[in-house]
Amino acid sequence: MEAGALIIIFALLVLFAFLGLGAWATVKAVGAAKRGVDRTITQARRTVEDTALRAKSFGQVGVAGALAQLRLDLRTSMRATQQALYQGVQADASLKESIGLFERLSAHGYELDDELKRLEQEPDRARIGAMLPELKERTAKITEAADSLRWAARDRARRFAEDELSALSAQIEVESGALRDWSRESVDDLAAAAAAWDAQQPPAGSAARTASAGSAGRAPEPPAALNPTPPQTGYPWQKAPRPETTT
Repeated sequence: MEAGALIIIFALLVLFAFLGLGAWATVKAVGAAKRGVDRTITQARRTVEDTALRAKSFGQVGVAGALAQLRLDLRTSMRATQQALYQGVQADASLKESIGLFERLSAHGYELDDELKRLEQEPDRARIGAMLPELKERTAKITEAADSLRWAARDRARRFAEDELSALSAQIEVESGALRDWSRESVDDLAAAAAAWDAQQPPAGSAARTASAGSAGRAPEPPAALNPTPPQTGYPWQKAPRPETTT
């Protein structure tokens, strides 16, 4: 009875563990989907706002068009710098400090963008017109700082790429020279080996003289009676020799 209760308790624990794991996975999936939807909505809203600002800057004149152009310039510069820094830090960790500076700059950019957005709804156009020089100066400071960070990051990445290409080209030149020297040394070694082998071989005239001297030093050949000539092979078309008569 106790064993059965233990089995039931263990089964319930396993079931609860699976249920908890399933709930955790569901929460994670829902959270990821929610973040994806929020990111999509944010990008869509940003695209709509940029399109509206571009239309206002081209279609309206006076204070409204100037405010729209300031907001468009500010948002375009800040977004391009953010993209360049966050992409570049993946290959160059030293850009983390630049990202920290950009985040501090972004706080001023958000503040200015909100102010410009509020001023678009302000009915007192004369007062806004008087504020335009100061607003343009603030916008120029922020965009120039953002542009400076962006171009510095791009120049750094391009310089690293050029240095790496130069080092690679130098290594390739060294390797190419080594391959050419290796080929020439191999041909020279083969030629030297062939010349050494030829030097060890006796000349043809001396070999002939050595052969004749050896034949002269041997004993003379015995008479033909002691070394009879082997009989010639008969052929079918030859006549058999007639025996000599004793008479």
